[in-house]
Amino acid sequence: MSRRLARQVAFQTLFQIDLGQCDLEEALQQRLEEIELDEVNASYVQDVVRGVCRDLPALDAQISEVAQDWKVHRLGAVDRNILRLAIYEIVFRDDVPVPVSVNEAIELAKTFGDADSPRFINGVLGTVVRSGGFA
Repeated sequence: MSRRLARQVAFQTLFQIDLGQCDLEEALQQRLEEIELDEVNASYVQDVVRGVCRDLPALDAQISEVAQDWKVHRLGAVDRNILRLAIYEIVFRDDVPVPVSVNEAIELAKTFGDADSPRFINGVLGTVVRSGGFA
């Protein structure tokens, strides 16, 4: 299985936790039982989801900083969780090249977001990359 599928599973798990107010470990277990991933990609999903949840205040502060005039809680849940995942990868994961994180976030936005999501995600992530990570 590919990293793209693992990233999609991580996004869906974050979305489930965010909207459903689900327990982190329960949500992870449920998603990983539903989707068959190899050990490396299952580990990626667990690491990223746990990392995003652990660093949520800092990630949301970064989104608020760069998405001027937008409060994180007012963003659509799809855009909010794609941004959290991508910024986490950009800032905390050395194994994912920045352009890959940005491109994959845009692809998630095309698949799960509305018509404006890809452009919005690209703009916010471009600002994060230009600022060098956390502002």
